[in-house]
Amino acid sequence: MNVGRFFAGKSVLITGASSGIGRTLALQLGAAGALLTLCARRPELLTTLADEVAAHGAVRPLLCVCDVRQEGDLEQAVVSAIRTFSKLDVVFANAGFGVVGYFERLSVVDYRRQFETNVFGVLATLKACQAEIARSRGSFVIMGSVAGYCATPGNSPYCMSKFALRGLAESITPELARIGVSVTLISPGFVVSNIRKVDNAGRFHAEAPDPIPGWLALDTERACRRILRATALHRPEAILTAHGKLLVVIERFAPWILRSIGRRMAALGRGHRSEAS
Repeated sequence: MNVGRFFAGKSVLITGASSGIGRTLALQLGAAGALLTLCARRPELLTTLADEVAAHGAVRPLLCVCDVRQEGDLEQAVVSAIRTFSKLDVVFANAGFGVVGYFERLSVVDYRRQFETNVFGVLATLKACQAEIARSRGSFVIMGSVAGYCATPGNSPYCMSKFALRGLAESITPELARIGVSVTLISPGFVVSNIRKVDNAGRFHAEAPDPIPGWLALDTERACRRILRATALHRPEAILTAHGKLLVVIERFAPWILRSIGRRMAALGRGHRSEAS
């Protein structure tokens, strides 16, 4: 299938577009001829990204400073997209971050903060776009994680949020299929991204080291090509990275192995972040 041809002329909205996977999706979609609505909290990064997309000959993206936690932001972004492009065909619910830490050190507020962005932010994105995507018989793409299958010590808020997204995707996929809308759940393993540079309050720290070794993380360009292919093929789910697929297989058929590893990690005081949007 020609993925570029599938997205050419399609109106595509991306949340969390200013960095990481969202940014690379925007660049690849722009090159494919998509009409982009880019949503994120940091306007300066959105402007830089729009300049880069346009510099490669694509239609300049529509920019919406948007916080998926704030009522009205997403609805306004959809109104702007329809006013500018007259339709909405594909939505990437990509905004997210990771709250990490051991259970005894975290408060209920920490868990709520995680869910406000990673779960309710995704849900708010889908609901804000629901009518237009139904009208175009388009596609929703939900950025999950292998952490939605395999929970690890030190990551309980993040893992909970990704388990919730997997449940959401699996429930609504057959529901929306009845009206011609496809849902694709993307479940990455480790991907090169800025997510591990974002603290528990959602603040970005450019200088923070990435705890994941480079050899283990899939580069963002290849990850996004796989995401776009899965979307164009209307696949219900795409698990990215070989190690991600292996972990899911182990979780399904030999979960005791991961439980044993988890106990050892906890005993050593080592939790780690899992990749996502």
